[in-house]
Amino acid sequence: MTPIPPLPSIILDPIVRLALAEDLGRAGDLTTDATIPPETELSVVIAARKDGVLAGLDAAAYAAHLIDPSLTLDIHKADGSRLAAGDTVLSIKGSARSILTAERTMLNFLGRLSGVATLTRQYADAIAHTSARIVCTRKTTPGHRALEKRAVRCGGGTSHRYGLDDAILIKDNHIAACGGSIADAMSRAKAYAGHLRMIEIEVDTIAQLEEALKHGPHAVLLDNMTLSDLREAVRMAGGKVTLEASGGVTLASVAAIAETGVDLISSGALTHSAPNLDLGLDVV
Repeated sequence: MTPIPPLPSIILDPIVRLALAEDLGRAGDLTTDATIPPETELSVVIAARKDGVLAGLDAAAYAAHLIDPSLTLDIHKADGSRLAAGDTVLSIKGSARSILTAERTMLNFLGRLSGVATLTRQYADAIAHTSARIVCTRKTTPGHRALEKRAVRCGGGTSHRYGLDDAILIKDNHIAACGGSIADAMSRAKAYAGHLRMIEIEVDTIAQLEEALKHGPHAVLLDNMTLSDLREAVRMAGGKVTLEASGGVTLASVAAIAETGVDLISSGALTHSAPNLDLGLDVV
C-alpha cells in the first residue's frame, strides 16, 4: 500500500489544539500535577488491544508535540497498517507529566480514526474481487472531516466530495427546487460550472437515469436502486459515465452491489457509524 501522507500542520493544528484545550480546561491536568514530581521520566507504549487498521498517527503525534516538543516518539507501525491485538504502534519516552497529560487526547484520535480505517478496510476487502471502490461521504464529525476522510484512505477507500465547494452534486431536493426538471437542473449547472468542475446528478429510477444521461453529467448517483436496476443502469451507461451506488449499503450487501458493475459505492457509515478501535497506553 502506498503510504498516506500526514495532513499538513496547518490543518492539524486547530483540531488538535481544540481537543487538548477541551481536556485541559482552565486549570490543566490536576491529577498529574498533584501526584507526579516534575523530574519523573517515563517510557510507554501505545498498543492495539484488538485487530484492526491503524490511522490517526499524525494527529496523535501532533498532540504529543504540542504538550511537550521534547518527548521522543518512535513509530513502529505506519498508518494504513493492519494490526493484530498486542501490536505496538508507538513508543514514547520523556517527561511523565507530559505523557500522562497527552495520553487521552492521543488515544482518542487513534481509536476513532483507526475505527474508521478498520471499518473501511472491511468494506474494501468485501469488494476486492470487483473493480468497484468504496467511497465515504460528507457525513462526518463536525470539525474532523479532514481526519476522517484521511482515515478512510488509510483503510483502502476513497472520498466523495470534501465539501460543498469542490464539485456539483445535484440531489433530489435540488431537482425539486428547480421545478422537478432534470433538464433545467443540468443546464443551469453546466452554465455555472467551470471546465474543472465535476457535475454529478442523483437519480432513483431508471426513467430518471435515461433523462439524466441525455444531458451529459460526469457521474450519476444511483440512489437506493435494486440490484436489477443497478445492472440495467450499468448497461444503459455503457461505460460513458461514472456510476455511484448509494443508499442502505451494509457489509452484508456491498459485495452484491459491487458485482452489478457500478464504479463506486458510497456509504456514510464509514464515518458516522465506525466503532472505535481499542488501543491503550502502558508503562514499560
